[in-house]
This record gives sequence, structure tokens and C-alpha cells, in this order.
Amino acid sequence: MRFFRVLIAFIVLNFGALGLGALFMGKGAQSTWYLELEKAPWTPDGWIFGAAWTLIMICFSVYMTFLYLKRPTNTVFILFMIQFILNISWNLLFFNQKLIDFALVNILLLTVMVAGFFITYLKDLKGKSILILPYFIWLCIATSLNLYIALYN
Repeated sequence: MRFFRVLIAFIVLNFGALGLGALFMGKGAQSTWYLELEKAPWTPDGWIFGAAWTLIMICFSVYMTFLYLKRPTNTVFILFMIQFILNISWNLLFFNQKLIDFALVNILLLTVMVAGFFITYLKDLKGKSILILPYFIWLCIATSLNLYIALYN
């Protein structure tokens, strides 16, 4: 029962982050500004972003539940909240403020943080650590897309 209560809390937090991020995006990928940018040839279709983030946040919520139940410390929750803020702020920096270079630094920090979760807690979570890999892989792709835009615009 405790597992499901913690899982629901992380699902609410993670999907809340997606909602806040979308709020900060404004028109986002549909804005004239974004549509006119030179984008990487490997930029996925728009629907893939929604599907990917849904899967990522479900997996990350399960990962964080296992981690929090294994290590119910303030450190784990503080690291989660830093990740939460970095995740949300990328949308604000990139789409809302059009600060592509700052957004790139932000997403690099987020990618390092997610990699840090994986490395730091691998021994504790063992095979369950695979649940954070979709997030890390997607961030690597998103970082490459942000870098391409930074270089070519």
C-alpha cells in the first residue's frame, strides 16, 4: 500500500512538472519563432514528444518510488526537486524567453543530474535502475536538438 501512495505522489509531481512546463512554453513548438528555426534533421515529429514524455514520467515515477522507499532521505527528495526545477525551467528558457544558450546549459545540467541519479543509486536499485534510462536517453536526444539550434540559429 505504501508503494502505491508514494508512486501516486511522484506521478502527480512528475506530470505536474510536465503541466507547468507546458504552461511556460506558451505556443511552444507551434510558435512562429520555433517553426522558423533551423532544426536538426533528426528532430522527431511533434506527437513523439508527448508520447515520450508520458512514458518517461511513468518510468521515472516508478524509479523515484523505488528509490525513495529504499532511501527515504531529504537528500533524495532535494535532488528530485532540483531535477524538477531544471525540467520545468528549460521550457521557460527555451520557448518562452528564447534563450537558447541558457536553455542548453539548463538541459546539460538536467542530463548530468539524471545520469547522477543512475550512477549514484545503481548499487541500491540494481536492475530497477533501467527505469531511469528512458529519461536519460531522451535528454541526450533533446540536448542534441538544443545544441543544433544553438549552433545554427
